Amino acid sequence: MSEDLRIPDSLDLGEWLRADGPDHDIALCTRVRFARNVEGYRFSPLLERDEARDLCSFVTQQLVQSDLGARLRIVDVASLRPLQREILVERHLISRDHANAERPRAMARDDAERVSLMINEEDHLRSQVFRSGFRVKEAYAAAEDLDDRLISHVPLAFSEEFGFLTACPTNVGTGLRLSVMLHLPGMVWAEDLEDAANTCQKLFLAVRGLYGEGSRALGDFYQVSNQVTLGRPEAQLVQDVAMAVQHLIEWERRDRDALLRRDARARTLDRVYRALGTLQNAFILSSEECLNNLSAVRFGVQQGIVPDLVLEDLNRILLLSQPAHLQEIHGKRLEATDRDALRADLVRQILREAKARAEGRGGEDSGPGNLAGGHP
Repeated sequence: MSEDLRIPDSLDLGEWLRADGPDHDIALCTRVRFARNVEGYRFSPLLERDEARDLCSFVTQQLVQSDLGARLRIVDVASLRPLQREILVERHLISRDHANAERPRAMARDDAERVSLMINEEDHLRSQVFRSGFRVKEAYAAAEDLDDRLISHVPLAFSEEFGFLTACPTNVGTGLRLSVMLHLPGMVWAEDLEDAANTCQKLFLAVRGLYGEGSRALGDFYQVSNQVTLGRPEAQLVQDVAMAVQHLIEWERRDRDALLRRDARARTLDRVYRALGTLQNAFILSSEECLNNLSAVRFGVQQGIVPDLVLEDLNRILLLSQPAHLQEIHGKRLEATDRDALRADLVRQILREAKARAEGRGGEDSGPGNLAGGHP
């Protein structure tokens, strides 16, 4: 692979990787999702192809005619190239099931990627609102406003006894799923994550991987979300998740501090700088190896151990090193071995750019030793 791989000069990382908001060093993003179904249609898994096409047409027409039409871009998911669909998954705008389904389906999003609607996924409508950082109340308020606008234009299936009716019983009631994506290397390294997950389960919360349900926990990224939607008011669900996540953030901060004290400090520094050295020098990087080493370096940047990198550098790597983005940059489908070599090229280039930027500042603590792995 070429050492001069072309990387986009400017990349909109999307709301979930914007790296701002409260506690954004640990809480990457808050997401609120509502599951809704259109009255008069069978649930998506039961629809014949003509019915599914009619549903998509009806919902998209209602969106265009609503006040949301001016700010949402509607996309026929079925007509996209497979790589384009995978990019939407990697950006958390649609689910993997939505990308891979055979039935007619669509999605709508705003340019800032703060709002995404999946049309004809497991439910007819799954609206999502994203806010960078730990912004539960703000994300919920925006999602509630979006839901009210949808309700005013689309007749939704609702029961006075059960609430909103959904394809899966676990979503019946509010249809609300509130999740916060957390970076938890402190808990993982201190071997506290299992205790934290057990605590969450007692509170009827789920702890999942980077891409939600059924996904693996890569790079020490975890999504914490509510499991119960029936029989509890939305405000109570929001409060439960907010309190649990706040507890996890405080727990993570304590673990991070402990990992940099006394005997643990040397082991932690070794872990961070070994990871940095791998990313700077490797010529082959799998997705898993890249994410795991990136997690350790991210810890180092956030704790001030690696001062010459910033979160934007790491977020660019996190996004662009994913398989679909990597192939889109290259302009074609690639075998796994080619992707691994291309990924290593990309990571080395971004880190070289960061090093050059740091040297250009001329600060006392910005010498090449820091990016080369010298101890602070």
